[in-house]
Parts: sequence; structure tokens; C-alpha cells
Amino acid sequence: MKQGSFTVMENKPLADGVMLMRLRGDTSEIITPGIFVNIRLEGLFLRRPISVCDCEGDILTIIYKTVGTGTAKMASLPEGTDLDLLTGLGNGYDLEPAGDAPLLIGGGAGVPPLYFLAKKLRERGKSVKVILGFNKLSDVFFENEFKAICEETVVTTVDGSYGKKGFVTDAMPEMDCSYFYCCGPEPMLRSVYAVSETSGQFSFEKRMGCGFGACMGCSCRTITGYKRICKEGPVLRKEEILWEG
Repeated sequence: MKQGSFTVMENKPLADGVMLMRLRGDTSEIITPGIFVNIRLEGLFLRRPISVCDCEGDILTIIYKTVGTGTAKMASLPEGTDLDLLTGLGNGYDLEPAGDAPLLIGGGAGVPPLYFLAKKLRERGKSVKVILGFNKLSDVFFENEFKAICEETVVTTVDGSYGKKGFVTDAMPEMDCSYFYCCGPEPMLRSVYAVSETSGQFSFEKRMGCGFGACMGCSCRTITGYKRICKEGPVLRKEEILWEG
């Protein structure tokens, strides 16, 4: 973990309620896909944890959905704003088990970290396929960016307004893979877990307090005991997950 000052270089809308922000700063701790940053916003007590979408040189890219006071405040920040960030947080994706043809599965706000993952897998010569799940056409973002680096990109929408109608699990039978990586809301993760035939890794979304393992507020139960999503997660292996409820 490292604390540093980042400057907003770009902050623009991507889709319905979805924003892209590019920041310049010390990105030396941003190496592994699946990790996140924690952003301090003036006037708010808790930092906002946001997954890393991309990192090139000293430019960090994040994509966030405006769902509350904090993200609404972020959406209003002009270029040139300086922000205090904690970087290099969490346990990211392990690329070693990927095999030759990994499948990436993302839903909504779970799509961004998969882009950085796709780039890193391609650097290793992997044949990457991706399924991007959204509710409707106006929610779709980063399709072309994935198409530029992935062998196959499939978009699903629940209402059928774009791409394949249905959920990400409806597209999975058509996509042969050696391994999978997944990120999205818990109902989607549960469904992917239920139908997946290979091993894989899941990135969980949880409300966080401190964001670096001190408060224990984001703990979840696994086969080896409780783990903190902000510290031992957000990425967990399929074989260690215990679904509750």
C-alpha cells in the first residue's frame, strides 16, 4: 500500500451513470490486475474504493458508477483536481493458472478490472475471450476496447436491446476456455459458479470501511476461515468460496 497525490487528467461520462477518470501520479504499486485504489474525497469520512481499469506509465484509469454521495462528488471533479489515493490495495488475480485460452466474465461495474487483466494476459500470449454483461444498451461501455485486444468479445443485455439477450451465463456454453476470471455483483457470481465447468477466480464487491484490513468490516467466510475482501480479497478462488444465505 502506498499513499500519494494524483491529478485528474480526464473525467467524462461513458454510459448511463458510468464515468471514466484518468489520473496522473505514482503508479509503482499498481502492478497486478484486480487490485483497487482508495480515494479520499474532501468532506467525506470514508474513502471510496475503486478497482483499477488500466495503468500505463504514470496514468491510472478508473471507471466508476455514480450511485451515491461519494461517486456523485467524484463525477463533478474538474481536470486539474488533486486527489489523495491509497494504491496497491487488495489481492488481485493470479495469472499463472490461466492456461492458453482464459475466459473473462464481467457484469456492469465488474467490467473495468477485466480490461487490465485482459491486457496482462495478452502480454503472456494468451488467447483471451470475454463476456460483458449489462442490463440494456445505454449501460454498455468499453466493448471496442476489449475487441481491440481479445480474440472474441460477446456482449449480453438482459432486455435484449443489444448483443445477446440474457445474462452472462447464457453466453458461457458457447465459449470454450481453459480457465475463467469473473467480476460483478454477487447474484451474477453465484450463477457463474453454478454453471462453470472449469476452475476460476471471482472478484467480490463489498462495502468497505478502512480498505486495508484493519476494521474487519468486509469479512466473508471461506473453507479456510474468514477472509477480508479488502485484504485477502477481493479475488478468491472458486474452490475456497462458501456461499451464505
